[in-house]
Amino acid sequence: MTDGRGRFVKGPQQRLVPLINGADSVLAWFVQDVWSQFDANHLLPGAPLFPSERRQMDGPGARTSTDVARRALAAAVARYLPSWEGRLTPHVLRHYCASQLYQAGVDILAVQELLGHSWISTTMRYIHVHGTRIEDAIMRGQQRAAQRWEGLIR
Repeated sequence: MTDGRGRFVKGPQQRLVPLINGADSVLAWFVQDVWSQFDANHLLPGAPLFPSERRQMDGPGARTSTDVARRALAAAVARYLPSWEGRLTPHVLRHYCASQLYQAGVDILAVQELLGHSWISTTMRYIHVHGTRIEDAIMRGQQRAAQRWEGLIR
């Protein structure tokens, strides 16, 4: 879970962050190989998953700020996706994640709950589908109908 902030919500709101497209492997690597390099004591309650390099002697360690993640994303985009520079933000990645989950067959109500939206119409604005989605659904339906007819003809 992470703290997010909705448009009309006052204060942080806990949100789930799904690990799609191999992100679980990257997170496992980070926890096993990188996380131990920080001084944060992972045994203490409230220990941050992404600790800051700043030392905090008496607690579980300081958390990285959202600005650190935004700057790191901006630097990665500038280096590897220059045509997306200035346009690829954490919020755009949130839309991408919602779209990927929906296209993978996750129920839209589950996506709504995952994103923390109160209204399904908000979730529907987050999901961007390929232009051929309707045609693809029609073709799959016709294929199923043809398979049923084959069983009746034989």
